[in-house]
Amino acid sequence: MSDPGNNAGSTDRSLGQLVAAATAEMSALVHDEIALAKAEVRLDVKRGVTGSVVSIIAGVLLLFSIPVLSFAAAYGIHNLGLGLAWSFLIVGVAFIVLGALLGLFALAKFKKVKPPAKSIASAKQTASVLQGVKPHPRPAVAAGESHPAVTGGTRTGKALEQAPVKDKASAVARSSA
Repeated sequence: MSDPGNNAGSTDRSLGQLVAAATAEMSALVHDEIALAKAEVRLDVKRGVTGSVVSIIAGVLLLFSIPVLSFAAAYGIHNLGLGLAWSFLIVGVAFIVLGALLGLFALAKFKKVKPPAKSIASAKQTASVLQGVKPHPRPAVAAGESHPAVTGGTRTGKALEQAPVKDKASAVARSSA
Protein backbone atom coordinates (compact mmCIF):
# COMPACT_ATOMS: atom_id res chain seq x y z
CA MET A 1 0.00 0.00 0.00
CA SER A 2 1.19 3.54 -0.67
CA ASP A 3 1.77 6.30 1.83
CA PRO A 4 -1.49 8.19 2.41
CA GLY A 5 0.45 11.50 2.65
CA ASN A 6 1.49 11.24 -1.00
CA ASN A 7 -1.97 10.73 -2.51
CA ALA A 8 -3.42 13.55 -4.57
CA GLY A 9 -6.60 13.52 -2.48
CA SER A 10 -4.87 13.49 0.89
CA THR A 11 -5.68 16.26 3.33
CA ASP A 12 -2.47 15.74 5.33
CA ARG A 13 -0.20 17.46 2.78
CA SER A 14 1.43 20.74 3.65
CA LEU A 15 0.79 23.99 1.83
CA GLY A 16 4.22 23.75 0.17
CA GLN A 17 3.45 20.29 -1.14
CA LEU A 18 0.09 21.46 -2.48
CA VAL A 19 1.68 24.46 -4.22
CA ALA A 20 4.42 22.23 -5.67
CA ALA A 21 1.83 19.74 -6.93
CA ALA A 22 -0.32 22.51 -8.42
CA THR A 23 2.73 24.04 -10.07
CA ALA A 24 3.77 20.69 -11.53
CA GLU A 25 0.26 20.03 -12.82
CA MET A 26 0.00 23.52 -14.33
CA SER A 27 3.39 23.06 -15.98
CA ALA A 28 2.32 19.72 -17.41
CA LEU A 29 -0.96 21.26 -18.61
CA VAL A 30 0.89 24.15 -20.32
CA HIS A 31 3.31 21.71 -21.96
CA ASP A 32 0.41 19.57 -23.19
CA GLU A 33 -1.39 22.63 -24.57
CA ILE A 34 1.77 23.72 -26.40
CA ALA A 35 2.21 20.22 -27.83
CA LEU A 36 -1.41 20.24 -28.98
CA ALA A 37 -1.00 23.65 -30.61
CA LYS A 38 2.17 22.48 -32.38
CA ALA A 39 0.40 19.40 -33.69
CA GLU A 40 -2.53 21.46 -34.97
CA VAL A 41 -0.23 24.01 -36.65
CA ARG A 42 1.87 21.23 -38.17
CA LEU A 43 -1.27 19.63 -39.61
CA ASP A 44 -2.52 22.98 -40.97
CA VAL A 45 0.87 23.74 -42.54
CA LYS A 46 0.93 20.31 -44.15
CA ARG A 47 -2.55 20.88 -45.57
CA GLY A 48 -1.55 24.34 -46.81
CA VAL A 49 1.58 23.03 -48.54
CA THR A 50 -0.38 20.20 -50.12
CA GLY A 51 -3.04 22.63 -51.36
CA SER A 52 -0.39 24.99 -52.75
CA VAL A 53 1.42 22.21 -54.61
CA VAL A 54 -1.82 20.91 -56.08
CA SER A 55 -2.80 24.46 -57.13
CA ILE A 56 0.55 24.99 -58.85
CA ILE A 57 0.24 21.69 -60.70
CA ALA A 58 -3.31 22.62 -61.79
CA GLY A 59 -2.06 26.00 -63.04
CA VAL A 60 0.75 24.38 -65.03
CA LEU A 61 -1.67 21.89 -66.60
CA LEU A 62 -4.05 24.71 -67.52
CA LEU A 63 -1.16 26.65 -69.03
CA PHE A 64 -0.13 23.64 -71.09
CA SER A 65 -3.71 23.19 -72.31
CA ILE A 66 -3.83 26.63 -73.99
CA PRO A 67 -1.77 25.69 -77.07
CA VAL A 68 -3.60 22.39 -77.44
CA LEU A 69 -6.98 24.10 -77.28
CA SER A 70 -5.75 26.79 -79.68
CA PHE A 71 -4.82 24.14 -82.24
CA ALA A 72 -8.13 22.37 -81.65
CA ALA A 73 -10.05 25.62 -82.22
CA ALA A 74 -8.07 26.38 -85.39
CA TYR A 75 -8.61 22.90 -86.81
CA GLY A 76 -12.27 23.05 -85.80
CA ILE A 77 -12.70 26.28 -87.75
CA HIS A 78 -10.80 24.67 -90.65
CA ASN A 79 -13.29 21.78 -90.64
CA LEU A 80 -16.10 24.33 -91.11
CA GLY A 81 -14.69 25.11 -94.53
CA LEU A 82 -12.17 27.91 -94.02
CA GLY A 83 -8.56 27.56 -95.02
CA LEU A 84 -6.08 26.45 -92.38
CA ALA A 85 -4.21 29.75 -92.41
CA TRP A 86 -7.43 31.71 -91.93
CA SER A 87 -8.42 29.41 -89.06
CA PHE A 88 -5.16 30.02 -87.19
CA LEU A 89 -5.45 33.74 -87.94
CA ILE A 90 -8.93 33.84 -86.39
CA VAL A 91 -7.72 32.06 -83.25
CA GLY A 92 -4.70 34.38 -83.00
CA VAL A 93 -6.85 37.51 -83.38
CA ALA A 94 -9.26 36.14 -80.76
CA PHE A 95 -6.33 35.85 -78.30
CA ILE A 96 -5.19 39.39 -79.15
CA VAL A 97 -8.69 40.77 -78.58
CA LEU A 98 -9.03 38.86 -75.31
CA GLY A 99 -5.61 40.11 -74.16
CA ALA A 100 -6.48 43.71 -75.10
CA LEU A 101 -9.78 43.53 -73.19
CA LEU A 102 -8.04 42.16 -70.10
CA GLY A 103 -5.35 44.87 -70.44
CA LEU A 104 -8.02 47.60 -70.59
CA PHE A 105 -9.71 46.10 -67.55
CA ALA A 106 -6.39 46.11 -65.67
CA LEU A 107 -5.70 49.72 -66.75
CA ALA A 108 -9.12 50.79 -65.46
CA LYS A 109 -8.37 49.14 -62.11
CA PHE A 110 -4.94 50.83 -61.92
CA LYS A 111 -6.49 54.23 -62.62
CA LYS A 112 -8.76 53.78 -59.60
CA VAL A 113 -5.73 53.48 -57.32
CA LYS A 114 -5.42 56.71 -55.34
CA PRO A 115 -2.85 57.90 -52.83
CA PRO A 116 -3.70 57.22 -49.17
CA ALA A 117 -5.57 60.48 -48.54
CA LYS A 118 -6.42 59.78 -44.90
CA SER A 119 -2.82 58.92 -44.03
CA ILE A 120 -1.49 62.01 -45.81
CA ALA A 121 -4.03 64.24 -44.04
CA SER A 122 -3.14 62.67 -40.69
CA ALA A 123 0.58 63.17 -41.31
CA LYS A 124 0.00 66.83 -42.27
CA GLN A 125 -2.10 67.35 -39.16
CA THR A 126 0.56 65.78 -36.97
CA ALA A 127 3.26 67.94 -38.55
CA SER A 128 1.20 71.10 -38.02
CA VAL A 129 0.60 70.20 -34.38
CA LEU A 130 4.28 69.48 -33.83
CA GLN A 131 5.29 72.83 -35.33
CA GLY A 132 3.41 74.67 -32.60
CA VAL A 133 5.01 72.69 -29.78
CA LYS A 134 7.37 74.65 -27.55
CA PRO A 135 10.48 72.90 -26.25
CA HIS A 136 10.73 72.07 -22.58
CA PRO A 137 12.77 74.64 -20.66
CA ARG A 138 16.31 73.48 -20.15
CA PRO A 139 18.18 74.12 -16.92
CA ALA A 140 20.49 77.09 -17.21
CA VAL A 141 24.18 76.49 -16.81
CA ALA A 142 25.42 78.19 -13.65
CA ALA A 143 28.42 80.51 -13.72
CA GLY A 144 31.67 78.65 -13.43
CA GLU A 145 30.31 75.41 -14.90
CA SER A 146 31.66 74.37 -18.24
CA HIS A 147 29.47 74.13 -21.33
CA PRO A 148 29.37 70.83 -23.20
CA ALA A 149 31.97 70.89 -25.93
CA VAL A 150 31.19 70.75 -29.61
CA THR A 151 32.67 67.49 -30.84
CA GLY A 152 32.73 65.78 -34.19
CA GLY A 153 31.14 68.71 -35.97
CA THR A 154 27.86 68.38 -34.05
CA ARG A 155 26.32 71.32 -32.26
CA THR A 156 25.17 71.22 -28.68
CA GLY A 157 23.58 73.64 -26.26
CA LYS A 158 23.55 77.29 -27.32
CA ALA A 159 25.31 76.54 -30.61
CA LEU A 160 22.28 74.48 -31.63
CA GLU A 161 19.83 77.14 -30.49
CA GLN A 162 21.64 79.85 -32.47
CA ALA A 163 22.01 77.80 -35.67
CA PRO A 164 19.76 78.87 -38.54
CA VAL A 165 16.74 76.68 -39.25
CA LYS A 166 17.16 75.04 -42.65
CA ASP A 167 13.73 73.45 -43.05
CA LYS A 168 10.51 72.68 -41.19
CA ALA A 169 11.63 69.16 -40.30
CA SER A 170 14.67 70.56 -38.49
CA ALA A 171 12.46 73.01 -36.63
CA VAL A 172 10.11 70.24 -35.55
CA ALA A 173 13.02 68.03 -34.48
CA ARG A 174 14.60 70.92 -32.59
CA SER A 175 11.36 71.83 -30.84
CA SER A 176 10.75 68.26 -29.70
CA ALA A 177 14.35 67.66 -28.51
